[in-house]
Amino acid sequence: MSPKKSLFFVEDDLSFGAVLKSYLEICNYSVTWIDDGKYAFSAFQAGLFDLCLLDVMLPHVDGFSIGRDIRTINPEIPMIYLTAKSLKEDIITGYRIGADDYIIKPFDTEVLLYKIAVVLKRSDNSENNDDHLVQIGNYIFDPKLREIKLGDSRQLLSPKESALLKLLCEHKNELLEREIALKKIWGDDGYFTTRSMDVFITRLRKYLKEDPSIEIRNIHGSGFIMTHSSG
Repeated sequence: MSPKKSLFFVEDDLSFGAVLKSYLEICNYSVTWIDDGKYAFSAFQAGLFDLCLLDVMLPHVDGFSIGRDIRTINPEIPMIYLTAKSLKEDIITGYRIGADDYIIKPFDTEVLLYKIAVVLKRSDNSENNDDHLVQIGNYIFDPKLREIKLGDSRQLLSPKESALLKLLCEHKNELLEREIALKKIWGDDGYFTTRSMDVFITRLRKYLKEDPSIEIRNIHGSGFIMTHSSG
């Protein structure tokens, strides 16, 4: 039997939270339930989870802020918002943060169950694709271990460095739009995250400098293009 998937669930309605937690556990999920926004991020950092279920209207820290914080340390984890906030602006905000789905209360729990299964399956397929080594000029990039190798030397990458290099590889010889990278890895495309991305690009150039055939070019106002030769 495969291990239970672990869900991180943030919901301040004690009655609804208890019922949904029990239902998901009956359906063979492991559920960590937090009922106050101010405890959510530290609880997420303390565990290992496969998917986040986040309410938006919470005491002290709202679900959008929690989602952004989670994205800073785990840009890939699947995320579903469960909320009564149905305005278009709120839905767009959820997706901009990187949500895989945005479900408006009240909802059918059986439908939620299918949505969770679909999102987790998509995530599992993506992780399996990450197992493949990628050749970048004379370097070998291992997305799963987050490292690049050149001969006997190895350079470990931070999660964001690895995620950014993976996106550049997926767009090899093509424009990686700045906005797409920022929203996928950082969760927003504001001024400070834009400056942060430039720092990460500089770091990647430094890590890959031993092979002069590799170039990460800045296309002003648009994004970046990585060109390199493959062995």
